[in-house]
Amino acid sequence: MHDVIVMYNIPTDTAAFDAHYRDTHIPLVNELPLLKEFTWGHVHRDEHDSGYYLIARLTYDSAEAAAESMASPQGKKSVEDLANFASRGVTVLNVTRGDA
Repeated sequence: MHDVIVMYNIPTDTAAFDAHYRDTHIPLVNELPLLKEFTWGHVHRDEHDSGYYLIARLTYDSAEAAAESMASPQGKKSVEDLANFASRGVTVLNVTRGDA
C-alpha cells in the first residue's frame, strides 16, 4: 500500500478554509481514480504545535497507482484547487507502507 499524506499549513482564515475544503475540495478528491481510501482531520494544537492545520491521507495500492491518479484530469483538477484555499502552503509526502 502507498499513502499520499498532505499536511496543510495553518490558514489565515480557518472558517473559509474549512468551508472550501468541505464543500469543494473533498468532492474533487473523492473523484480521483484508483483511490482506495481518503481520510482527513484537523491537527490538535497544543504545546507541540506543528504549524499544521489539517492532515489528509490518500491511500492507493501502489506508488504507481498514486502517480497515475495524480496525473489524471481529476488529479490535476484537485491539485489546481489548492491555490483556491491553501494559500499558506502544503507539504506532500509519498509513503510506501512497511507492510507492502
